[in-house]
Amino acid sequence: MASKILAKAIIEEGQYALAIPSFGFERRGAPVTAFLRVDDKEIRTVTNIYHPDNIICIDPTVSRAVDIFKGFQAGGTWVQATKKSLDELEIPDNVSKLGLCDAFGIALDIFKKPITNSIMLGAFAKTSGMVSLDSLKDGLETANFRDAGLDQNMLAIERGYNETTVHQIN
Repeated sequence: MASKILAKAIIEEGQYALAIPSFGFERRGAPVTAFLRVDDKEIRTVTNIYHPDNIICIDPTVSRAVDIFKGFQAGGTWVQATKKSLDELEIPDNVSKLGLCDAFGIALDIFKKPITNSIMLGAFAKTSGMVSLDSLKDGLETANFRDAGLDQNMLAIERGYNETTVHQIN
């Protein structure tokens, strides 16, 4: 759902975007992958992305089970949900910009559950500059929510944006 909201926000800003979810036989709580293609012209390629420019990791433990940096392009942007500081992370050489957000802490405060998707959309907007906070909110208004309401998710996006620390690595 987060990749679809981000795609809608990017389209709102005049770009083309295509959200490509990746489903498998995962159990609830298992690592899930979603891909998003963005371009200034119509997108015809509907495949997974094997050499991403940006990575959003909404779970600080997933990198222990999955190589999230496989194929990551040099000069890429990484947005990580974590309480850790810059000094506590192992940062690959190909990362040029890093956004750090305590998304779990924010989620527990807002939702009383570790639901980090909306928060990390705000973190991505601040870190990458690819999409505005207003466009994300517009994209969010078109989403359907089962467990959490629109107002909570609007607050989550704002807090993710405002509470993310952005680091220029190289």
